[in-house]
Amino acid sequence: MKNIRNIAVLFSLFAINFAWACDACKLQQPEITRDFTHGVGPRGQFDWIIVAVIAVIAVYTLIFSVKYLVKPGEKEADHIKNSIFN
Repeated sequence: MKNIRNIAVLFSLFAINFAWACDACKLQQPEITRDFTHGVGPRGQFDWIIVAVIAVIAVYTLIFSVKYLVKPGEKEADHIKNSIFN
């Protein structure tokens, strides 16, 4: 079990190193995404619209997933979740 924990710590340390943008990618990014994204980044207005729509969808999904995780709202005794709990 100790080896698995050590491997997980090493893996996370190496993954953090690759999460931030390298110097070559920083030069290709716009100011807003410069430090944390690899690649060329959004080039025009249409690309920023796509990024904004995806961000809105992600926030919407996060809000509703937390909402239904905290208070699911199923009260019926024959709901499928009760077959798992029983």
